[in-house]
Amino acid sequence: MNEKVRTSGTEELGEIDLLDLVKVIWHRFWVVLLGLIVGGAAAFSVATYLMTPKYQATSTIYIFSKTTSITSLADLQIGSQLTEDFQIIAKTRDVIESVILELNLNTTYERLRNNVSVENPASSHMLQITAVDTNSERAAAISNKLSDKLRDQIADIMNTDRPSVVQRATPPARQSSPNVRNMTILGALIGAFLFAAVIVVRYLMDDTIKTSDDVHKFLNLDVLAEIPFVRSQTSHNAKDEKKHEKGSGQKSSPKA
Repeated sequence: MNEKVRTSGTEELGEIDLLDLVKVIWHRFWVVLLGLIVGGAAAFSVATYLMTPKYQATSTIYIFSKTTSITSLADLQIGSQLTEDFQIIAKTRDVIESVILELNLNTTYERLRNNVSVENPASSHMLQITAVDTNSERAAAISNKLSDKLRDQIADIMNTDRPSVVQRATPPARQSSPNVRNMTILGALIGAFLFAAVIVVRYLMDDTIKTSDDVHKFLNLDVLAEIPFVRSQTSHNAKDEKKHEKGSGQKSSPKA
């Protein structure tokens, strides 16, 4: 019987504590709102002024040339297998360094290799060459030049005409990263969460008893009586006594 009573008391206390936490956060909602504003402003400033914007441009080629004839299913299967090989060839040192040389880029093979990607969309015989750079026009130029060099390599390996171009890369109007809006929203949420966490931690760390309800809640004791303390009246009486003493001192001072 005692165990049941204790269990129900613990559950009730847990519910009350949770409600208290909600009330504390609600009463300090302006602090959470301040965290929302501070976090969003900080993230917006970092994304706008501290992070370098990057642009992404993509060109697309078809691995078969205009003169290539596809006569059987085997040809299509071979083409699917070749796309994986061409993805590897596109990022070889010879291809990347030729792009750097012809565009007169101030970069290295490793850096440019990490800034380009070659992907094969599912169930297709196309290759998408994507380049990322801090300049939108340069990103498009790198993507187009890399696709041209890859077409040359494919023509040499297959001993056929150059593959067809499906789409040339154009300078993007918008930056691909950082995403200022998403970073601002994320920063605002993190700021609100941190400020709310501070409120909760301060509440949980505060073990002082402030009301008669706290006495019954934490000490399991009943309050028999309360002594009211009016701070404003006490301070008012103290000020009156000081004025009275000051006035008495001025009246008793001898005249010159």
